[in-house]
Amino acid sequence: MSQSLNQQLADLHAERVASWAPEALQININQRQLLVDTADTERFVKAGDHIGPFELLKVEGGVLSRDQLLAEGPAVLVFFRFAGCPACNLAIPHYDRQLAAALKARGVPLVAVSPQVPERLIEIKHRHNLTLQVASDKDNVLARRLGILYSFDEASRQAALSKGTSIGEVTGTGTWELPQPTVVVLDREARVVFAQVSPDWLVRAEAEPILQAVELALTAATV
Repeated sequence: MSQSLNQQLADLHAERVASWAPEALQININQRQLLVDTADTERFVKAGDHIGPFELLKVEGGVLSRDQLLAEGPAVLVFFRFAGCPACNLAIPHYDRQLAAALKARGVPLVAVSPQVPERLIEIKHRHNLTLQVASDKDNVLARRLGILYSFDEASRQAALSKGTSIGEVTGTGTWELPQPTVVVLDREARVVFAQVSPDWLVRAEAEPILQAVELALTAATV
């Protein structure tokens, strides 16, 4: 039986505890804890919300619209930080293995979404030979509407700059904003039937509740 996603993320943290310099580790821990402590959950996307039209940029080129995604029924959006994010390189392949085939069999699109520009974002798809779609949320337009953005705290900014780069340079967005890892299941009417936002990026939605939400949306559509 494959490891749960959250066990993989816990193992990543344990590896960092064993190998990172204490100062760097504490900056990472403090940033994640700050996001948990200050999370404005009232702003987070939630079940029952209606999501207006949006467009995403496919990493291979072209546009993916809300109405295209929902043309045949529900769709699943998985927001992640950027192609080089270590936790994302566990989470996105996990969703690909655990969800992509099952959702495809049900005619349900699965899209991994990041603000990173397409020409840099495509790297994660190639690295893991992902079968799910990967798309860019240009300028964090959709993530902002969903209330899931955060900005690096000062210690994290200084740590990044000490390595010679800002996250805005990595993503190509020019800003310190990233989406908090989020899974959204939309029904055919663009109504949210499942949403989980994870302020701590080392805690994320497991695959099974996502699949259950899709099944409920499909069942409701046939009633």
